[in-house]
Formats: sequence, structure tokens, C-alpha cells
Amino acid sequence: MLPATQADVVRSFLAEQRSYRHHLVVYLSGAHAYGFPSPDSDLDLKCVHIAPTRDLVKLVPTEGGADAIVFRDGVELDYGSNELGAVVRGVVKGNGNFIERLLGELVLEADEPLLAQVRPLVRAALSRRVHRHYAGFAESQRRAAVESATAKRVLYVLRTALTGHRLLATGELITDLTRLMDAHGVGAARDLIAIKQRGEKTALAGDELARWTGQLARVLAELDAAVATSVLPDEPPAAAVADLEAWLLEIRRARW
Repeated sequence: MLPATQADVVRSFLAEQRSYRHHLVVYLSGAHAYGFPSPDSDLDLKCVHIAPTRDLVKLVPTEGGADAIVFRDGVELDYGSNELGAVVRGVVKGNGNFIERLLGELVLEADEPLLAQVRPLVRAALSRRVHRHYAGFAESQRRAAVESATAKRVLYVLRTALTGHRLLATGELITDLTRLMDAHGVGAARDLIAIKQRGEKTALAGDELARWTGQLARVLAELDAAVATSVLPDEPPAAAVADLEAWLLEIRRARW
């Protein structure tokens, strides 16, 4: 998944973090998960941790979350961890960031028994609420691309829109753009990936951005249209939410 040098840096860093918090999952997000990492891409470590229940119910609750950007041996680590309760609530609300942490493929470390338990519960709680997340993020990236055109920003629009479309259409989470682009008629994104691999901030010429303007509008429109025919329910099923809550309460009781 990672070159040996990067993998060694990640292992060392996560060993330190384990002294502060118990990770349910450490997920490699960002360009690596999206199928277009550059040689200078950072390692986007997005995590879910479980705080001791006593820390959550004391007079001044502490969830133990953290965000840090660290440079080690030439490797940039962008680390962030959110507590399980906030993540589960986010899943119910349709937060794609949290859904991807729990269902995404690029898992670097995990409490495997617990992750195996929660994944089917998360899938059962998915709803059309995810549209708001993916459409909103894709549109913000489209505006950013217009203001300062880089291959990375255009790729982020495509990745976000197509991931959201697939999730709404089939209930399947796929974050890798290279697995989605041909089915959506944007196979030319390979050219963008080649440009980005020259460097994270490689700019697009004006005619290159113009070439993509119509395509971006189309995939965003298709994402919006996917809501009406989605296989997902309008709202998270009450039984699925109850199952998630029951599972979370079991975790709380077991981890005083």
C-alpha cells in the first residue's frame, strides 16, 4: 500500500498515538484512497478512536480527539482522529467523511473484531442524506477549481461526485476514481492524473480547465439526479439506528 520508508514512518507515528487513544480504525484517505497520489502527496491518516467511558461522563468530558500535521524523514503526515460517538452520529446524518473511515478499503490499522461488527451496522444505516455531503463538497471543489485551476481540484470534483453517485445508485462505497471514471464517461481523467503526478500543485492551462467545465457540470447534475432513483431510503431506518446505538452502548459499558 505504501513504500517501505513511508510505511515505517507511519508505523512509528501510530505507535506513539496508541499511547494516547485506542483506534478503532486508521484509514488512509486523500489522494491515495482516491486513486491519484503524487510522489509529494501527504499521508492523510483519518482515524476513529474509542475514548474511555469515564472520560466522556466526568464533570469536564474529554473525547481525546487530535489533529496534527507532522513531517518525519521527508514524509508529511496529516493526522486526525474523532471519537466513535461523534462518528456514529455523523454516519446517521450522512457524513461521507465518517462513512468512508468506517467502510473504506485502505485500512492501515484496526481493532478488527470491532470494525467487523460496525461495518454492517453502518451499511444498514445509510440513507439519501449522503447526497448533501457529496454534492456540497463537490460543488465547493468546483468553485475552488475555477478560482485556481489545478489538476488536483478537478480530480477532487470528479472523485467526490462519482463516489456519491455510486453510493446513491447502488449502496456501494468506492472512493477510487480510476474504478469509477470509465462508467461515467470521464476516462480522460487519466490525463489529469498524469498531470497531477508531476506534483500536487500542478496548474492547468486555461484551455485544459475549459475542456472540463462541461464535464464537471454534467457529473454534478447526475449526482443530483441520482437521489430520486437511489436504492437508499430517504432517512436512516429506525431499526438500523437503534442497532447502531445498542452497539455503541455495549462499547461504552465494556470500556470504562
